[in-house]
Amino acid sequence: MSRYNAVTDAIIKELQNIVGAKFVFSDAERMEPYSHDEVTDPKYVKMPEVVVLPENAKQVAEIVKLANRELLPIVPRGAGTGLASGAVPFKGGIVLALERMNKILEFDTENMFMVVEPGVTTAEVQKAANERGFLYAGDPCSGDSSFIGGNVATNAGGNKAIRYGTTRQQVNGVELVTPEGEIITLGGKCKKDATGYSLLNLVIGSEGTLGVVTKAYLKLVALPKNAMDLLAVFPDLKTAIAIVPKITAAGITPTTIEFMDNEAIKTVEVFLNEKLPHSDKGYYIIVTVEGDNEDTLEEQCGFIDELCGQNGALEVLVADPVKIWKARKSYAEADRARSLIFSMEDIVVPVNDIPRAIEEIAELSKKYGNIAIHCAGHAGDGNIHANILKDDMSEEEWHEKLPALQGEIYRMVYALGGKLSGEHGIGYKRVKLLEEYANPVELKLMRNIKKSFDPNLIMNPGKVIEV
Repeated sequence: MSRYNAVTDAIIKELQNIVGAKFVFSDAERMEPYSHDEVTDPKYVKMPEVVVLPENAKQVAEIVKLANRELLPIVPRGAGTGLASGAVPFKGGIVLALERMNKILEFDTENMFMVVEPGVTTAEVQKAANERGFLYAGDPCSGDSSFIGGNVATNAGGNKAIRYGTTRQQVNGVELVTPEGEIITLGGKCKKDATGYSLLNLVIGSEGTLGVVTKAYLKLVALPKNAMDLLAVFPDLKTAIAIVPKITAAGITPTTIEFMDNEAIKTVEVFLNEKLPHSDKGYYIIVTVEGDNEDTLEEQCGFIDELCGQNGALEVLVADPVKIWKARKSYAEADRARSLIFSMEDIVVPVNDIPRAIEEIAELSKKYGNIAIHCAGHAGDGNIHANILKDDMSEEEWHEKLPALQGEIYRMVYALGGKLSGEHGIGYKRVKLLEEYANPVELKLMRNIKKSFDPNLIMNPGKVIEV
């Protein structure tokens, strides 16, 4: 028997009284977009019982109090760009869609903060910051469509994490509606805070299991005056990745060091219908350097060019940033166009072990009948996105091979000192895997934290950790 109650007509009426009837959906057609995220496998699709679109934190609090009182699951949802089924209502209940909460509330140029609601897209935040001479450094590949609330919930990483860190380093405070419907601000505009436990850092990355973020205090930095993008093409992955520690050891701190393997490059080339350099056999390292002094920047780029040449690069190009980043950010979309169903693994290993990890993944591809696995990701921080493609495999074969293949990949990753997820999170997709691979003491502490925040276990149940 479920621990949760069903959503009744009376509850729908109460929800309508809180937000207005036009912002409560209970018909299948309007609820369908909220039944999945970017994970395309049908087994990760589940229809909500009701979808509610609040306008402010007070309405969110009233909805959460109702859910807590009635023992209804409640699933906070941003733009639905997640890749771990973290915003899918597998236990039924209420999907709390935050798309109406889409305002930039404050731009504090003196303290260098932007205060925003959770439904603002990352791209909107970046654009608003740039127009005032600042940089918001959070930069996930989904930034054009992902919401800041989702970035906070998953501690999104992205392309600039090597220099600026993940979302956790960009967020200095949040307004949170707790699972019991109380509104609290954690952190804020103070640069330092040694006042007890860092509840803020528990909430960031908790994937909506510890409450609903209704406001975020985002750090800003001065916008660099100059930037250059280099594309270094190597004949094999091992040679390509070997250049990463040599660049950083030289005293240069790039904003970005990305990689794409040859199969990923070829797939993107077909998807974009656009010729890419050395796509026949090349492996890409994309390096972005930023700074205020143009001469220093050119000197750094010249040194990186020379270093890559000395270490086996086929060619080093000053890249057209629009073209090269379009190619890099199209990686997942290109694979989806080729194979609607695929599994994006989000593993992370020590940087120097990326070649070994990808070589072992290539061997596993052969072992499982040459199943297509395309790799790209963040070379500067060891985060590998390995897309396992179903292609024309039968459903039976796919569901037989995929878990076995994943198991071998995860065992290899943990043997290298790595982790299940670098930036996409655990969500629903990796709950059992976390239980299998995480330290039991770590799991016990997580469960205790969950029960302390959410005694009735209504907040995004079945995600991250089972209690």
